[in-house]
Amino acid sequence: MNTKQLKLKIVTPEKLVLEELVDEVIIPTTEGEIAVLPDHIPIVSGLSSGDVVGVVDGEHIPIAVVGGFVEVKSIKSAEDSLPQTEVVILADFAEHVSELSDEAIEKAKTRASELKKQMENKEVVDFEHFETELERSLTRIKIADKWRSKKYRK
Repeated sequence: MNTKQLKLKIVTPEKLVLEELVDEVIIPTTEGEIAVLPDHIPIVSGLSSGDVVGVVDGEHIPIAVVGGFVEVKSIKSAEDSLPQTEVVILADFAEHVSELSDEAIEKAKTRASELKKQMENKEVVDFEHFETELERSLTRIKIADKWRSKKYRK
């Protein structure tokens, strides 16, 4: 087991989705996918839609995310004088893959097709809202399909 870990926090405007010590985290950024290990250099980047995957003792913790930012920084922990790497993800939307039931996926597929039809109507003005909802639904579908046959920690 790796003794040095990073602190991973995933936060949305509604709630704290995950706060856990992990060995590694894989993040979809606007510049491409990155893997963050302990003692990573500090960075700030935009977040792409996809899955943030924390790894603890070989187990994966997949979280579907849409939009936002990621910050990797070094922090001093209270009980230890050594700095610890902290990864803070501020996402517009985040949901653990285990929360994506088959029923939720079907709803997301239905909602995505409804939104696509509504976007074709040129009289509808709120394209940004529809685009955001569509991206959220499509991300849920994509990530659920990706992790359906894989083992992960709930």
